[in-house]
Amino acid sequence: MDNQEPTDSSQNTKQFIISEELTAEGKWVKLEKTTYMDPTGKTRTWETVKRTTRKGQSADGVTIIPVLQRTLHYECIVLVKQFRPPLGGYCLEFPAGLIDDNESPEAAALRELEEETGYKGDVAEWSPAVGMDPGLSNCTTHIVTVTINGDEAENVRPKPKPGDGGMSLSFQCLSTSMVWWSGEGYGPFVFF
Repeated sequence: MDNQEPTDSSQNTKQFIISEELTAEGKWVKLEKTTYMDPTGKTRTWETVKRTTRKGQSADGVTIIPVLQRTLHYECIVLVKQFRPPLGGYCLEFPAGLIDDNESPEAAALRELEEETGYKGDVAEWSPAVGMDPGLSNCTTHIVTVTINGDEAENVRPKPKPGDGGMSLSFQCLSTSMVWWSGEGYGPFVFF
């Protein structure tokens, strides 16, 4: 008797991109019609969003998990509230932003954290590049954990220092001991 594993011939074809056709392009993103070979050997098309800002960095941007630590207080996660036009509402989300030319993910995380919240901190760790929404786009990010010493004078009453992005931001702290998906409606992404 043979010890062969059953094979599914429909899964033997190598998947690959055949062509990419530009259908629209803006300042930040472009839309392409991507033609590819599926695992059954059939040619298919997919609408794909791609960043126009990628310039050889390891990822497009950074997403920061800021952990605020203060004496005699629970640790909390700092989130920003901002209006997001594609959703038509406000979102409560992790601070994030694009990596500038010749900037490391760590430096980008510290810069974006200060711009969006006013806090200054130290990078504890960061992930390899991860896909943001791989079924739709090629956007990637490093997830960076930053610890903030809330007892330092510069972090007692921080004020956001927005750049030229034009986004109006406010920030909130949520205790790390709270249940994220409780009936309170809190979570990393909440629509108002």
